[in-house]
Amino acid sequence: MSASSGAGTPRSRSGYGRGARVLSVGIATTGVVTFAYFALAAHALSDVQYKRISLLWSVVFVITSVLYRPIEQLLSRTIADRRARGHDEHPLRVPLLIQGAFAAAFLAAALAFRGPLQDDLLDGSSSLYTILVAAVLAYAASYFARGFLAGHQRFALYGALVFLEACSRVCFALAVVVGLASGQTAVALGIAAAPIVSLVVVPLFFAQRADPPPSVAAVRETEGGLTLRGGAGFASAVFAVMVAEQTLINAAVLTVEGTSRDAALAGVVFSVLLISRAPLQLFQAVQGSLLPHLTGLEATAGGDEFQRAIRVTVVAIAGFALAIAAGLFVAGPPVVRALFDIGRDLDGGGLALVGLGMGFHLIAGTLNQAALARGQAQAAAVAWLLSAAAFVAWMLSPVIDDQLLRMEVGYCAATALLSLPLAALYRRGGGRAPGLI
Repeated sequence: MSASSGAGTPRSRSGYGRGARVLSVGIATTGVVTFAYFALAAHALSDVQYKRISLLWSVVFVITSVLYRPIEQLLSRTIADRRARGHDEHPLRVPLLIQGAFAAAFLAAALAFRGPLQDDLLDGSSSLYTILVAAVLAYAASYFARGFLAGHQRFALYGALVFLEACSRVCFALAVVVGLASGQTAVALGIAAAPIVSLVVVPLFFAQRADPPPSVAAVRETEGGLTLRGGAGFASAVFAVMVAEQTLINAAVLTVEGTSRDAALAGVVFSVLLISRAPLQLFQAVQGSLLPHLTGLEATAGGDEFQRAIRVTVVAIAGFALAIAAGLFVAGPPVVRALFDIGRDLDGGGLALVGLGMGFHLIAGTLNQAALARGQAQAAAVAWLLSAAAFVAWMLSPVIDDQLLRMEVGYCAATALLSLPLAALYRRGGGRAPGLI
């Protein structure tokens, strides 16, 4: 049996498909429960208190995504690669060191800038500042567990982890609504407690660890352990990708807030960009299962199946994005205005551009996973950073007077620009970066 045929077995295909479905259900349900958390918080708190909870959540989400997803991806890739080679023991010391360094760097920065964070960002609340620090540190363990489970392709446990996290968080808001607790601190505590509670899923992995790693007919000859230099290089590249991605979905709001005379325009821009935010969050499920699947295929020389996984994913995204863009062009303006209580006119063509940009963004995310699986993280990071820099420059330029339309055109163009070098990188193929496995 050849390596490629072994890699392309029905078990391999169904494993990726089932993993994506399980994670999609888990993360979609998590999104609904998270929405319930904020709905309950809005009913339990005053407008000012609710604003602080929303801001706290946004800050925690951005920081943890940028700091900790690189280690999640590193663990997922490393473990999946070694499992494909027949190993059942995996190096965790280097990822732990890097994750610890990221957490320590955050803690040092949070202590150094306590004044601005507590007084300016959180309206002087020491309790919310403490919860912010505790939550970000707790998520270091949560994201480590996610990468560990994804690498072992335990997607049901991965989905259970994020779902339990959301459920435990919503319990704090519910307690305030029914009168068991009171105040914004009680609601905010759920943000810090949730990642800690979710870790109860991890012992289930060891309790169920009876299955051996997947056997393969042939693997590539390169072997070795995860080095600190290789792991840090990979994590740094993914860190750059995360910074660039957050820039693409947040820079427009910040630039409009800083330059527009219309105090409400930044909120409109944020609401319109939710068109891309929601699919991007759900797409994390596909990414979580795609990277270990592609890494295993790369290790076993499963080139045909590797290309098939990318092709199927890209075609599905393109169809989804075209359907969304068409719907936004036809009925988007009244629907978006009603959903977000927007008092200004919206253009269907501009909303359709955001829908297309969302499609390009998801395609870029897919191609990025292919690059990570092939050891091309640094080249992919350069593409992301250039695209993000171009988008910021565009938003600060006066080429289009209407800043909302400027965002809609710029987001679509920047994500399309991002997709091109990543597509070229994918077509070029590539070898493995030394020291990563």
